[in-house]
Formats: sequence, structure tokens, C-alpha cells
Amino acid sequence: MTATSVRSGAVETSDGAQEATQPLPLPMTLYGFVKKVGLRHQIGLSLLSVAVFLLSTAPLEVQRRIVNDAFSGGSFRTIAILAGAYGALALSEGLIKLGMNVYRGYVGETAVLAMRRTFLELERALPENASSPEALGVETSMMLAEAEPVAGFVAVSASEPVLQGGLLISVFAYMVYLQPVMALVAFAVLTPQVIFVPMIQAAINRRVAERIGTLRAVGADIIGDRTGLHDTIQHERLDRVFGLNMGIFKLKFSMNFLMNLLHHLGVASVLAVGGWFVVQGQTEVGTVVAFITGLAKIVDPWGDLVSWFRDLMATRTKYDLIARAAAVLARANNGGPAPSVDSLLGRS
Repeated sequence: MTATSVRSGAVETSDGAQEATQPLPLPMTLYGFVKKVGLRHQIGLSLLSVAVFLLSTAPLEVQRRIVNDAFSGGSFRTIAILAGAYGALALSEGLIKLGMNVYRGYVGETAVLAMRRTFLELERALPENASSPEALGVETSMMLAEAEPVAGFVAVSASEPVLQGGLLISVFAYMVYLQPVMALVAFAVLTPQVIFVPMIQAAINRRVAERIGTLRAVGADIIGDRTGLHDTIQHERLDRVFGLNMGIFKLKFSMNFLMNLLHHLGVASVLAVGGWFVVQGQTEVGTVVAFITGLAKIVDPWGDLVSWFRDLMATRTKYDLIARAAAVLARANNGGPAPSVDSLLGRS
């Protein structure tokens, strides 16, 4: 597969109409691009993710048995064997994660290379003097800077939700198996995240989209305006980017604060309910310890899923702008209008 292979499709114009079907240098959807640059790699990464989450609950059970044997006066030989099994499971999981992360790096860099080659060849194929200096600045920004985070997401586009979702399901199922009431309490405390996370993320996404467009305009004027006539506008744009970034930081860290707070409330609830069950003789100390560890195993994947979802929404916005700009360049190569800053920025 070469980086410049094309797909047929229609390009939507600013008024909502669609132009005649023509080859597109980049698929018009993010997951179309993911499929184009390596579907088999996504399957391979997903299989490694399945192996990781299948191993995730075994250390919890081993830990529970070690604690229960220690409190009940079990033999040291049994405890030593269980400790060795715990170490072997941790080593196996760590080695699989190592291989998966290196593989992800390869997939991400392959996607970056494919996108950059696509833009390079589109620019080289343009008629002479077709691009203004400002438009060339936008094209260069997309090829060098904007391609990296978009293509980097390709590496985790399928395997990350499989891994983190599998961890959540497997660990929570194990907790339900151990003690349904305690599992229900923990689930109830963590449930509010399902409500506030999408709301905060939507606000972040709007700011990310505006920031991308503003920075592109800044880059275009830096190259095109050597006289300083637009300095006032440029300063206003930079101030706007500063305000958008601060808004993103406040929203993102507020969301992290709420998620951490709910995690600690979950731990406190499990300690209270679990402690009462231990006093009543309805559960074992090892079960409470396994629940505390299990909560950490649930919160981390949930946080990673939230981060993945946040990246997905932001990357979709970025990729949509890049794909539309590539379509503008392709039309120019096929006899269409020369690319302008507004068309590359998706404003016309």
C-alpha cells in the first residue's frame, strides 16, 4: 500500500451541495483513514488487547487468596507459591503490554508517514504559482504539525477501547462474582461520570475546533504578511488561542477532579460496606482488599476510556479539516480553483 492511494467519494461544498464523484486523496472520515492505512494492524493490536484484559482479573484472585491464607494461618509454602504466581502473571501482562505499545508506535508512525507523503505529493502536483504564500503556510502546517496527533491516534483507535472496555467488564464481573452488594455500591458511586463526562467533553471539543482554525490563520498570515499590517489581528488571534487553551485546561482538570473525587468516594463506600460485612462474618478481609485493588483497576481504564473518547472527538475535528483541505488540493490538481487560505481552513 502506498501513502497516496485514493478512494472515490463526493466532496461537500460550503452550501451543502455535493460535487461530482472524484478520487479523494484522503478518506473523508477518520475511521476511513484508519482502515486505509492498516486494518490488519488494528486487528492484531485488538487481539493483544484481549490477551491483556483476560489476564487482568487473575492477579486480583491470587491477591485475595494470599491475604486470606495469611489471616487464616495458612502455610508459608502456599503463600510463596501464590506470590510466585502473582509475579509470573504480572510479568506476562507487562511483556504483552510492552509488545503492544511498540506495535502501536509502528502503526502510528506509518500513518504519519502516509499522511505527510499524501500532502507532499499533492503540493508537488499543483500548477506553478497555484498556491499563495499564505495557502502554502497552511499546507505546510498540516503536513508537518497537524498530521502527527491525527495519525498518532490511529495507533489506539481500535485497541484502546477494546483493552480498557475489556478491563472494565472483566474486573467488574469478577467483583460481582465476589460480592454483588459491594459491587453495586461501587458502581452507583461511579455512575455519575456517565452524565458529566460527555457534557464537559463536548465543551472541550468546541474549543479545540476553534483553536485549530485560529492557529491555521495565524500561520497563514505569518508567511503571507511581511509588512506587519496584520499585527493587531495576529495579536488578537493569539490572545484568543490563549483564552481557548485556558478554557480547555479548566474543563479538563475539572473533569479529572470530579473523576478522582468519585473514585475516593467509591473506596470509602467499599471500606464501609466491606468492613461491616467482615464484622458480620459475611465476607473475608481478602475480598475487601481485592475490591479496593479492583476499584483502582476500574478507575484507571475508565479514565483512559474518557481520555480516548476526548481524543477521538478532537481528532475527528482535526481530521475533517485536513481531509477537506486535501480534497481542495486534489481539485486544484484536476483543473479546479487554486487553493486559498479560506478553502484550506474550511471557511469556503
